[in-house]
Amino acid sequence: MSDYAKDVLVSADWVEDHLDEFQSDDSSYRLVEVDVDTEAYDEGHAPGAIAFNWETQLQDQTTRDILTQEDFEELLGSHGISDDDTVVLYGDNSNWFAAYTYWQFKYYGHEDVRLMNGGRDYWLDNDYPLTEEAPEFSETEYTARGPFESIRAYRDDVEKAIDKGLPLVDVRSPEEYSGEILAPPGLQETAQRGGHVPGARNISWAATVTDDGTFKSADELREMYEAEGVNDDQDVIAYCRIGERSSIAWFALHELLGYDNVTNYDGSWTEWGNLVGAPIEKGN
Repeated sequence: MSDYAKDVLVSADWVEDHLDEFQSDDSSYRLVEVDVDTEAYDEGHAPGAIAFNWETQLQDQTTRDILTQEDFEELLGSHGISDDDTVVLYGDNSNWFAAYTYWQFKYYGHEDVRLMNGGRDYWLDNDYPLTEEAPEFSETEYTARGPFESIRAYRDDVEKAIDKGLPLVDVRSPEEYSGEILAPPGLQETAQRGGHVPGARNISWAATVTDDGTFKSADELREMYEAEGVNDDQDVIAYCRIGERSSIAWFALHELLGYDNVTNYDGSWTEWGNLVGAPIEKGN
């Protein structure tokens, strides 16, 4: 994985080799499985993995905003995670929600956080160890830094990007991008209007990974984005429906390729598609 700009991916083999450390209470290694709910975790997970429920634990239940710094510190400290620990994240859907959590860790300044390449499905498909036992770690004190706003975009940033003709990467499906549907089949429709932000390029999150859910090489990723006019000499904003799939694009661009000026618009289409008067485009 040395062709990536940063050492932020670990393999499933690497995780398996460190399972003893992930299961130890006095270790500086922590493994976290992040899913939209914890039903799959309860049926079996990597030994030592802590369960984070993205829907109920990693966002404010009233505002749908990310956690406050105080709540972030409480969540991590209560699960035995210190600010100087090596934290490895993985989850379902090729790490949708784990990538969002990685981005939130970086927003609050955690130094050593990584993704397990391929996520939960890769771990299951390749017969790595599973357990139904949930670990119990001693509570500790977590001190966050930041927030580091340089990796987060807000709606006024999107408006400025439209005015300046800067790249916006819409990672949703072509059907969502065109306005044909408002959400992936079976998921909640969180916006009143369909379509996309004017000028946005549709580069699906799925194009960043291979058939087994692991990330494509740096050369493949760079070629894909540059073919759509997304280069390292511009400000780039990624968005989706609720900010989790766009975290995959942010991770690929900012962390794997090392593009400096990439932000994740976590308000995404749920916010933009409900804004009165916000410009939208339909079609491909």
